[in-house]
Amino acid sequence: MAMILDGKAVAGEMEAELKLRVTAVKEKTGITPVLATILVGDDPASATYVKMKGNACRRVGMDSLKVVMPQDTTTEQLLAKIHELNNNPNVHGILLQHPVPSQIDERACFDAIDLKKDVDGVTCLGFGNMAMGQSAYGSCTPQGIMYLLEKYGVELSGKHAVVVGRSAILGKPMAMMLLNANCTVTICHSKTQNLAEMVQQADILVGAVGKPELIKQNWIKPGAVVIDAGFHPTDQGGVGDIELHGIENIAKAYTPVPGGVGPMTINTLIRQTIESAEKSIQTT
Repeated sequence: MAMILDGKAVAGEMEAELKLRVTAVKEKTGITPVLATILVGDDPASATYVKMKGNACRRVGMDSLKVVMPQDTTTEQLLAKIHELNNNPNVHGILLQHPVPSQIDERACFDAIDLKKDVDGVTCLGFGNMAMGQSAYGSCTPQGIMYLLEKYGVELSGKHAVVVGRSAILGKPMAMMLLNANCTVTICHSKTQNLAEMVQQADILVGAVGKPELIKQNWIKPGAVVIDAGFHPTDQGGVGDIELHGIENIAKAYTPVPGGVGPMTINTLIRQTIESAEKSIQTT
């Protein structure tokens, strides 16, 4: 039977450690780490995600600063708000909730976030530093996956990793992190020809394409480590990007959906905000 990579359990364990680190920051300086979340528009799913992140902050003793801006916000208005938060010494991390309304230049706004406060790992400069092995906060979902693999002692060096997906905040940084961990990496996507043949080569398989069960169970190599970073709600609860039914009889290890990758994403966001707060203390 395959080992379950239980992100929910690992995130819970990490929260206990993070709570101690927040307490240490408060006792040393009287400062409470603060994550600023920016929500533009009225998308209900985005509002739910922002609420979840605020709840996670409170669980470890951090504060969250919730910034809500109207649907008709312009790029210039959003940039002004980001610059205001960049210059606020009491804010240690900034999260711009994706997606923003279509009239906004999302990339320009992501890249306006101060690198020291880019705890969600969304800036081009942060991505470049991470890819080159320099200090940077990794994009939270792939960084959370790396923490999870490390926690369960999954061997990466020399393995063939296949990442299905190429988004700026998941597929691309995931591939670079695995490459930095000495994997041989193949990046696939929804337009890849002979996708099944590519997937069948994977020792480490990451589904990050954003399409329900695009990757079929019978494509998966026996003994592979299967990471499903997708989530698509269904009447039965939800499915990921990989067809997981019966995966326990094929894979060496796998992430369940839900309860695998998702909890690690928010946990990593909180962890990186605390790191930012700790660094700000060291430089003052």
